[in-house]
Amino acid sequence: MYPEDKAIADILIVEDEAPHAEALHEGLSRMGHHCSVASDGETAITQIKARRYDIVVTDLFLGGPADGLAVLQVAAEYSPATKVILITAHSSVETCRKALQQGAFDYIEKPLDIDELRAVVTRAAEHTAQKRVIEELRCRLDERYGFDNIVGNSSEMLRILMTVQPLACSDLSVLILGESGTGKELLANAIHHNSQRSNHNFVPINCAGLSESLLEDELFGHVKGAFTGATTARAGRFEHAHGGTLFLDEIGDMPATMQAKLLRVLENGEVIRVGANEGRKVDVRVISATNTNLAERVESKEFRQDLYFRIKGATIEIPPLRRRREDIPLLIDQFISEANKAHKTNIKGITKEASRALMAYPWPGNVRQLRNVVENMVVLAGTDKLTTEDLPADIQHQGQQIANLQMQGLAGISIEDAEKQLIANTLKMVSGNREQAAGILGIGERTLYRKIKEYGLT
Repeated sequence: MYPEDKAIADILIVEDEAPHAEALHEGLSRMGHHCSVASDGETAITQIKARRYDIVVTDLFLGGPADGLAVLQVAAEYSPATKVILITAHSSVETCRKALQQGAFDYIEKPLDIDELRAVVTRAAEHTAQKRVIEELRCRLDERYGFDNIVGNSSEMLRILMTVQPLACSDLSVLILGESGTGKELLANAIHHNSQRSNHNFVPINCAGLSESLLEDELFGHVKGAFTGATTARAGRFEHAHGGTLFLDEIGDMPATMQAKLLRVLENGEVIRVGANEGRKVDVRVISATNTNLAERVESKEFRQDLYFRIKGATIEIPPLRRRREDIPLLIDQFISEANKAHKTNIKGITKEASRALMAYPWPGNVRQLRNVVENMVVLAGTDKLTTEDLPADIQHQGQQIANLQMQGLAGISIEDAEKQLIANTLKMVSGNREQAAGILGIGERTLYRKIKEYGLT
C-alpha cells in the first residue's frame, strides 16, 4: 500500500444518537471502511483499550460522564497512532481547537457535511496507511544498524525506504546524495546489513582530506618495503571488504589521479598493493556518498564521467532535515530515549513549545546536529521534561527572530488578519509544505487547509 492508493481503515464511530450513528456508519462503510459503533463514551473507551482502531470519529458531547475529549485522551494513551476526529457544534469550536493541541487529528462542525467528513477520513486513513507501510518496512530492515535514525513519517523518507528494500537485495552500486549530517553512512550500513553480503565486512572510508598517496595506501594496501616505514605488508580497505561492502564517503573530493585508479579496480575487480606487481582479485560492492553535486563536477571536469557512471548504478538522495520537518518530533522522541539510556537519565518528553522551536529551526547540521542538541538538553535538563529553557541559546535566539518576523506588522490589525499573516509567514518559512506548517502552528492539516482556502492563500 502506497499513500496515494485508496486506504481502507478500521473506524470506531462514537455517537449517542442512533440515527446519526447509522448515517455515519453508512456513509463511511460505502467507502469500503470497516466501521464499528459505540453508543456512549464509556463503551468507546472500553473498546479502544481492547483493540486498535485506525480512526475514531466521535461527537464532542455524548450525554454521559465520558465525552469526546475523554475518548481522545484514552486513544492518545492506549493507541497513539489512532487518528481522532471530533464532531462539534459551532459554539464548541474553541474547545476542539484546544483538542488539536492534545493530539486530535481534526474536527468538523455541525450540521455535518458527509462529503467533508469523507475527505477528512480519507486523509486520516492515508496517514495511517503510510505509517503502517513504514512500520512494515522497518520490520523487514535491520534496526540494529541505526536505520531508524534517518527515517520518519514523511513521504520523502517513505520513498527512500521503498527504494532501499529492493536495493538491499541486489548487488548494484549505489550513490547516496545528501548534505552533511543527513545519515548517508547509516543508510549505506542498512543496505549492507540487509543484503546477502551481511556476513562480511562493511568497510567505510572518508575520501575527503586524504592526500593521493595516503588514500591509495588506505584503499589498496602496500607490500613490505614499499616506502619508508612500511616494515610489514598491509591489506587495504578493498581487501578487507572482500565479500562485503566498501563505503566511499565524500567521493566527490577524491583526487583526480586516484579516480583513475579506482575506476580500474571497479572495472576489473583487481587491486594492486602499493609497491607490488601482482594484482589481487576482490569481490566488493561499492556504495558511494557525497554532499556535492557530482553532475556539476563532471561538467567542470573535476570528476571523471566514466567513474561517475560506474558508481551511480542507483541513486538515493536523502533530503535535509529542513525539508522534512514533520519527522522532527519522531526523531526528538528517539534521541531522548537514546540519551536516557546512555546517560542514565529519565526525561519523559518535551513540551509542545520546545518541540515547535526545534521544528522551526533550519538545522544546517541536519539529523546529526539535532541528535547532539537533544542529547545536551537531556543531560542538562532541570526537570523531567524538556522545555524551551533547555534549548541552546542559538536556537532560542533563532526562535525569537522567527517569532519577531511572524509578528511584524500585526499590531493594530484584526485577529483574522493576524492569523492570515501568521499562516502566510509560516508557509513561506517551510517553502509551502503544509504538513510542516501545520506542525509548527500546532493545528491539524485539515484546519490549515480550511484556513488557506478561507484567506485565499496560495
